Amino acid sequence: MKNKFLLCVEHRGYKASLELRKLYENIPDKEAERHGQLRIIDESGEDYLYPANYFAPVRLLTETRKRILEKV
Repeated sequence: MKNKFLLCVEHRGYKASLELRKLYENIPDKEAERHGQLRIIDESGEDYLYPANYFAPVRLLTETRKRILEKV
């Protein structure tokens, strides 16, 4: 399973948990997606559900993705 990274484009109501213009790791959750939400590893290091429209998809080079995941 590929790790998907998303860019935070809104954080209204979640300013302590999300930073604008920051990449976040998305954990696939089909049930959450059916309800317009995404499971995101936030600033606490835990995964929580957030509105899907708070994030935008980004494409990362394979090397960049590897370097990000090395830090985890």
